[in-house]
Amino acid sequence: MLIRHSRPEDRECILQIYDRARAFMAEAGNATQWGDDYPPEAAILGDIDGETAENGYVCEHDGRVVGVFFFAVGDDPTYATIDGAWLDDSPYGVVHRIAADGTVKGTGAFCLQWALDQHPHIRIDTHADNAPMRHLLDKLGFVECGTIYVDAHEKHSPRVAYEKCPR
Repeated sequence: MLIRHSRPEDRECILQIYDRARAFMAEAGNATQWGDDYPPEAAILGDIDGETAENGYVCEHDGRVVGVFFFAVGDDPTYATIDGAWLDDSPYGVVHRIAADGTVKGTGAFCLQWALDQHPHIRIDTHADNAPMRHLLDKLGFVECGTIYVDAHEKHSPRVAYEKCPR
């Protein structure tokens, strides 16, 4: 597998991956995290060739896009306030909107490990009901730090916040 920046020709594949991810979440008892329309197409397009294009990535396997995510290094307002405590206040990277098409085992772990290879201090969050992601984060050594709140679907929505950093 390899990670590269997303490109305009990846658009349909990325949209399909997010559709698949929403369906998988719903089947796994997590229907509210992304609902029917998250991430919004504007964010997806921004990650491909808009304001956040330098932060949009895909994971390829045998020349086929099998995963997608947002990665950036720097302060993220999503993590400015936490009910709990971060492990470390040093500069960090973030991963958002990670999803896989489900055809290649280990895609999510590969993407997260790639992010850690880019920056050894990562923050990420997920819904309390997202058992598969929570299991993956635990398996990769991320530590649950508390709860953050995001505006998802125009609601102030709690998310379980995780962090992994060198110590």
